[in-house]
Amino acid sequence: MKQLSSYVARFVLGAIVLVLMVVLGIDVIAATVDGLDDIRNDYHFIDVLYHVGLTLPSRIVENIPFATLIGCLIGLGVLAGNSELVIMRAAGVSLLRITVFVVKPVILVIIVGALLGDFVVPYTDQLAESRKIVLRGEQDSLAATTGIWNREGNEFIHFNAVHPNGRLFGVTRYRFGDQRNIEEVSFAAQATFHDDHWLEERGVTTRFIHNGTETDRFETRRWESGLSPDLLQLMSMPAESLALRSLYDYARYLDTHGQKSSVYWLAFWNKALLPATVIGLVLIAVSFIFGPLREATMGYRVFSGVVVGIVFQTIQKLLGPSSIVFGFSPFWAVLVPAVISMLIGLVLLRRAA
Repeated sequence: MKQLSSYVARFVLGAIVLVLMVVLGIDVIAATVDGLDDIRNDYHFIDVLYHVGLTLPSRIVENIPFATLIGCLIGLGVLAGNSELVIMRAAGVSLLRITVFVVKPVILVIIVGALLGDFVVPYTDQLAESRKIVLRGEQDSLAATTGIWNREGNEFIHFNAVHPNGRLFGVTRYRFGDQRNIEEVSFAAQATFHDDHWLEERGVTTRFIHNGTETDRFETRRWESGLSPDLLQLMSMPAESLALRSLYDYARYLDTHGQKSSVYWLAFWNKALLPATVIGLVLIAVSFIFGPLREATMGYRVFSGVVVGIVFQTIQKLLGPSSIVFGFSPFWAVLVPAVISMLIGLVLLRRAA
């Protein structure tokens, strides 16, 4: 039975990897074409390819559910086409055991996706974005349209780019007085974190006085701030690119301070419930092979899988933003499609048994 399990697992895992490579290939081509509009200054075509390469881990994680569904349909479809599934059933192998054979390699895929999402994607996505901003020359612009804002006391701060190694590019600080009148504006080309403070480099400071302004330049300047590289990473990255623990901690932090956290809770539950989502799609794939698609051609199986995958992703994309707009828990927005797919798969499997 162990050899039979390994045999099925190889077929299924190979099909999932193949589908994932095809989907990634299409995604990479589309991202490369889309990135051509960003070419300017020192950001060339080779940098577009490098940027797309850095974002590959996040693209892999994003496409795992869809690739798993199609991969299981193809892998089991090949076995069904060779009458091997019929032989297994005739030999007394139950439908439940065959389903377990299929789930085992899928669990491996889920683990790989979780590791990429927690330990690789947060770094590579931030590096890709900050590198693009730097090469396009936006890090040195006082009027940059990219970056993030933060407030500390009577000071508003804008960062053009945040590098994952604790380096900031294009730091603009606006300091206001008690009467909300602007007192000082400074711009530093970059800043690096040292133990408990930041060191600004190559900057200029403009002070507003009654009779006009005063301007000073500096090569380096110490900046005391409560911001840390870890906190800046949370602020600068899209919620989907953050690690699971970071999402949980930051969402709790926002809740504690009375700020909106639904976007981060939605991303958290999407990652946390990924196994349930994938397993639900696997149950549908297995039930299709032993049920409605038992005698269908390979092309029809793939087409059916694509339709199911698109419908499932559409439901998820509708429910997710709806939870933010209408105020219900993102947990249910992620769980409901997964449960529905599981129930459909179980019902079809029971009919086929």
